[in-house]
Amino acid sequence: MRIISICPSNTELLAYLGLTDSIVGVDNYSDWPESIKTLPRLGSDLDIDMDKVEKLKPDLVFASLSVPGMERNIEKLEKRNIPYTIVPNPKTLSEVGESLLFVGMAANREQKAKQLYMKYNSIIEYYRNLSKQAENLKKLYWEWWPKPVFTPGASNWLTEISELAGGKNIFQDKPEASVQTDSEDVSKRNPDVMCAVWVGVQKEKVNPKVILKRPQIAQMEAIKNDQLYILDEPLFCRPSPKLLLGLNKIASILHPDIYPPFFEDRDPLLDEEFDWEQA
Repeated sequence: MRIISICPSNTELLAYLGLTDSIVGVDNYSDWPESIKTLPRLGSDLDIDMDKVEKLKPDLVFASLSVPGMERNIEKLEKRNIPYTIVPNPKTLSEVGESLLFVGMAANREQKAKQLYMKYNSIIEYYRNLSKQAENLKKLYWEWWPKPVFTPGASNWLTEISELAGGKNIFQDKPEASVQTDSEDVSKRNPDVMCAVWVGVQKEKVNPKVILKRPQIAQMEAIKNDQLYILDEPLFCRPSPKLLLGLNKIASILHPDIYPPFFEDRDPLLDEEFDWEQA
């Protein structure tokens, strides 16, 4: 198959399924795996160049509706009769796993998808069991955007990741997936740990001074104890199995005595040496 992916999470799902060699073009923001960086770039995930897509003659385009505005891509694909499928928009870790099954079926990699899906769930269960050992649940504040301040609420995978890592999202009392708040509310909730993962912004470009200059922030436990972390956005903000790497990262920060250490070059889902079902 000649496959095109027009959003980063879809590219990652395809890569986990071993379909990298079938991808002939990607959106501008896809950055993993390394081998796709030489492929034709088709524009931002909100404004794909359909002329370039058409010239690549894809058998299937993997599209998404995870961000408002992406529906315009679907309309353009339909207008040109370019074959496509829309990967469901996951909100939970379980739904991310189900996306593996969906993409595997659409790309004729059903058996591989089922194997990965089982392993994916085994890893989550492994972390769930470890989380029971965490007696001191750290209060976590996740910042998705600085101005205005946005943070994940209850119906977001970061709340789930917080729990699996032996922590608690301080905004889990808000039912929505994304919550607009302000620095005063964050200060009142007084997190033990602050994690900045600004959507679409590379870790190197996040300026901590934007956070540190806010009123009352110096009184928060996280700041007093030097617990402000600038983390890699792709490991926490995209609905792909890379979220397990994010889980590994934050768990090792919160409870290094309980959870396995984090290594950038070791992906839990691709680690063939570790038997997650027996762990």
